[in-house]
Amino acid sequence: MWEITLMLEKTRHNLIHYGRKYAIMSEHIAYPSNINIVNTTFLVGMPILALTSLIFYSLNYGISWFEPVIFVFFYLASGLSITAGYHRLFSHRTHKGAWPLRLFYALFGAAAFQNSAIKWCSDHRRHHLKTDEEEDPYSVTRGFFWAHIGWVMVDEGEEVVENVKDLQADKILAWQDRHIFKIGFLFGILLPGLVGFAWLGNIHGFLGGLVYGGFLRVVVVHHATFLINSAAHTWGSQPYSTENTSKDSPLLSFFTFGEGYHNFHHTFQADYRNGHKWYHWDPSKWLIKSASWFGLTSDLHKIPAKSIEARKMKRTFERKADGNQIDNKFQERFSECVTQLRKGFSDLLERRKEYRMAKVSKKSQSKTSWKAVKEAHKIRIKQCKIRIAKARIEFKLLVQSMRLDINTTAQAA
Repeated sequence: MWEITLMLEKTRHNLIHYGRKYAIMSEHIAYPSNINIVNTTFLVGMPILALTSLIFYSLNYGISWFEPVIFVFFYLASGLSITAGYHRLFSHRTHKGAWPLRLFYALFGAAAFQNSAIKWCSDHRRHHLKTDEEEDPYSVTRGFFWAHIGWVMVDEGEEVVENVKDLQADKILAWQDRHIFKIGFLFGILLPGLVGFAWLGNIHGFLGGLVYGGFLRVVVVHHATFLINSAAHTWGSQPYSTENTSKDSPLLSFFTFGEGYHNFHHTFQADYRNGHKWYHWDPSKWLIKSASWFGLTSDLHKIPAKSIEARKMKRTFERKADGNQIDNKFQERFSECVTQLRKGFSDLLERRKEYRMAKVSKKSQSKTSWKAVKEAHKIRIKQCKIRIAKARIEFKLLVQSMRLDINTTAQAA
């Protein structure tokens, strides 16, 4: 018993030490004082259990193709239930989900052992509402360690569940919230073992499923999620906004099911994508989109391309102007660039819509007539693309002019 007490006391000491060491923004930081015994024991004990059981299993049974397969399956099922389910569907309502998909997310989200969807989303909505402020439950301004895992290990008062009435009205999520620990054990620990037993038909299979699909997988999914709260608010770029500490990190996206484009996410929370470009690594986005082909998701919300690019232009302009005296003419040119860009995108959408409508009446036209109509539509579409390209070129020239003006002013001074 004294060993557990000593371990918890050391954990408490580390929470206080690292909270102070890595606090980077706040001058008045409330340091942890009340350790949550259950959460701390689980978060400290699970990696130890995973490591020791992994060693035991490897020495006695070795490793074949079976272990990686069962690990990947439960890793994907539980990890995506957090990112696509808890995060993008339930927290931000970026799309709608059919009940079978919501049930899947509820079952395997519980298997991730990150609390119920209702409580998870309550914390997350508060995080977005109060990012980097004192009310932010996992603010990185209190330190990397705090944002990563410390906030889960400490009780700072009575648990507050708010701003989730829409989720509490969902019967599936209300049921999950009432039985979260039972569901978590059944689908996160017992089920991997049973799948392994059914697969290999012996104790070897059960233990393999338990160790790889259960213990090890829980630890990996935990820290993949925790990295979004810590690393994604510490390292990376801010191409869209500097209003908070959120950062974009393509590298981090590979470990977090596409959640690494975090500056984009904080700027455009309503978008079901975090990686908005087609080549951005974002498995959560691909899952949501592919599920729509089978009627499992609908009303997928996308921020218009013109708004995304205009915001990026604004951020670039602000970065160049930061701390420098900028002539009004540059501000006027910038406003004109954004106006032309937005108009170009709006016209492009309209021309494409007209082209699609023209295709509907294609059969009622002669081949020669349709060819002429088709060419006319393509020319109008091309003109819109040229207008967008010109706005981009004009903005690049503007940035170069600003740089030259700043350098000239600095030399004159």
